[in-house]
Amino acid sequence: MRYVKIKDEKVYEFLERLKNYGKLYAPVKISDKFYDRKEIDDVKKIAFEYIRTIMPAKKFFIPPKEEMFEIDIENGEYNEKLEEIESFVLFGMHPCEIVALRILDGIYMDEYADIYYTRRRKAGIIIGLSCLPDEYCFCNLRRTDFVDIGFDLFFHELPDGYLIRVGSPNGHKIIDENLDLFTEVNQQDIDAFREFEEKRQRMFRCYGSFDNIRYLLELTMQDKLWDEEAEKCFGCGNCTNTCPTCRCYDVQDIPNIDGKTGKRTRFWDSCQFRSHGLVAGGHNFRPTKKDRFLNRYICKNSYFYPLGTSYCVGCGNCTYFCPANIDFLGNLLKVRSTAEEVKNA
Repeated sequence: MRYVKIKDEKVYEFLERLKNYGKLYAPVKISDKFYDRKEIDDVKKIAFEYIRTIMPAKKFFIPPKEEMFEIDIENGEYNEKLEEIESFVLFGMHPCEIVALRILDGIYMDEYADIYYTRRRKAGIIIGLSCLPDEYCFCNLRRTDFVDIGFDLFFHELPDGYLIRVGSPNGHKIIDENLDLFTEVNQQDIDAFREFEEKRQRMFRCYGSFDNIRYLLELTMQDKLWDEEAEKCFGCGNCTNTCPTCRCYDVQDIPNIDGKTGKRTRFWDSCQFRSHGLVAGGHNFRPTKKDRFLNRYICKNSYFYPLGTSYCVGCGNCTYFCPANIDFLGNLLKVRSTAEEVKNA
């Protein structure tokens, strides 16, 4: 892998030059408490210190609502809505978010590739940024706290700038076209990189492994914990909207008033909605709030085998943005403890 360094005084100039590669999106502070990724006009507004955004990066590849194609019912024809996709740059992606994108890639770009997702994904330039965890983060338990692929460039904080890892041909091209901004990495930078990583590891709330948590969940599905926690849940779907890997969607065909034409639209859905499990005849696979609540825990802790990781990347978004203050990690820790008690009984 190729490594270069950029000093603090050159960072904003580099960010400005990134606009030559497409629209630049990065985290900005939108209130006293929240951040979001927005198109950047002034690079000095970029919030390097952010931990999470109110909307995950998936919104750039799977819009909350999109028109897929127009329908001509009378002639039995349809016209796909494939507008031109321009290149864009996502700056400030954290490791767990990059893993989340790789999970979505495996779902939407497999042998039956989703053309809408694929076109946007190929147009995106991913630039990672190192971070320090807060009390909601548990990416270390998910082994998603460091990434070696899935990005074009990755910025690691140093006392006087950033150590940059180059992770793709696009990344090499960007560096080569802006060599005047970079210097070589020296031993002091390597030592600082090591110190930052050690500091980050010490800041996590929990340690250990969640490799077996899926099976522990299955062992405790009848535990009263799920009745108690499901009772708190509002069923609002905020947890799935803010999750970087939740990908459930619904599709509707909407006829126009002429009765001869219409359009097909897809939009984000949530397993926490009663309508999500509803099928023809009024049958529902998950009729109760508890069924839907527990389903999300089972789903997020199932394995995405191509990457050898779970569908949960440990970002903590679902807990941070939950209006009912349901602690996802806390519940998993309880499950681990309860399952061990069951096993030893």
